[in-house]
Amino acid sequence: MSQPRIRLGMVGGGTTALIGPVHRIAARMDDRFELVAGAFDSDPARGREFAATLRVASERAYGTYEEMLAAEAKRDDKIDAVVIVTPNFLHFPVAKAALEAGFHVICEKPMTTTLDEARALAELAKRTGKSFVLTHTYTGYPMVRQAREMVAAGEIGTLRRVEVEYLQDWLATAVENTGSEGAVWRTDPAKAGQGGAIGDVGTHAYNLAAFVAGEEPTHLLAELASLVSGRSVDDDAMILMRYASGAKGAILASQVLPGNGNNLSIRIYGDKGGLEWWQERPEELWFTRLGEPRQLLRRNGAGATAAAIAGSRVPAAHPEGYLEAFANIYRDAADALRSPPGSEFIPNAEDGVRGLAFVAACLASDRDGNVWTKIED
Repeated sequence: MSQPRIRLGMVGGGTTALIGPVHRIAARMDDRFELVAGAFDSDPARGREFAATLRVASERAYGTYEEMLAAEAKRDDKIDAVVIVTPNFLHFPVAKAALEAGFHVICEKPMTTTLDEARALAELAKRTGKSFVLTHTYTGYPMVRQAREMVAAGEIGTLRRVEVEYLQDWLATAVENTGSEGAVWRTDPAKAGQGGAIGDVGTHAYNLAAFVAGEEPTHLLAELASLVSGRSVDDDAMILMRYASGAKGAILASQVLPGNGNNLSIRIYGDKGGLEWWQERPEELWFTRLGEPRQLLRRNGAGATAAAIAGSRVPAAHPEGYLEAFANIYRDAADALRSPPGSEFIPNAEDGVRGLAFVAACLASDRDGNVWTKIED
């Protein structure tokens, strides 16, 4: 018999939220979850009004996350997990309270605003035995998972180089001064953390590199810049990386480059071949064996690996994209919540710690004069 749906309580994700609707769609795509409660807005009245549009019962539309956790803990049909889709500075207190109240956590990235907070949450998740899922969406794409499997199978040989670019243009002007809600908090270090672009898109790039390569770099050298005048966080970053195996890496992360919407790509090379993937053309993975022509692999097509097939919902040549990749993260989350630790692909608390260690090392490298800096584990 099928298991009952996992009951979710959401914090944030209200009327003006960008990512909240994405979480709600992804959670429902495989019919494994249902949203039954929430504290959707910093304005309690507005949050309750929004809850009604989602058909959340009025008695489960809460003014604050503290109120939600306390009330839900007493219910026979209480929520199973808390979904956190707030600005970064709230991730730590909400996740900490949820874990301590006995609930699983599904959290937006970055995990917290500081490395110490990330470590504290990872330890708390371990101590409570609750699952902590971090929504690094791009690892949910079938062709990204295929790339990971191909690297692990030795298709490109010994790793030589990993290059990731994550380029946007939405912060190319000071939109935080014109009322853009997402820009206001992302450019405020008190709410976003000390990392700007490196925290917002750089952590995605770093996670993607590690996911596909199967290796974590040990040191990095970073040059951070605030190219829009008046900003107190970086909006452009160039990062070099060194691996214990001798491989090299590079990350470009910027939110101020005109002509780039969400231009994320990864190129990974070994001594026998290379792989290339672009988020804006997610159905395609280019594979080149040394000395042979480039080969185009398509999602669910010839040569598909087991992980790519499992992550696909429709036949080849019927496009899938961002929502389906996000839904794969939620499907893995459902497995992790029901039978920990779940899929090997699921981004977890340790990935969150590594993301904040990356941010901390970038900040230290830039502060100390663009020097090679150890990434703390």
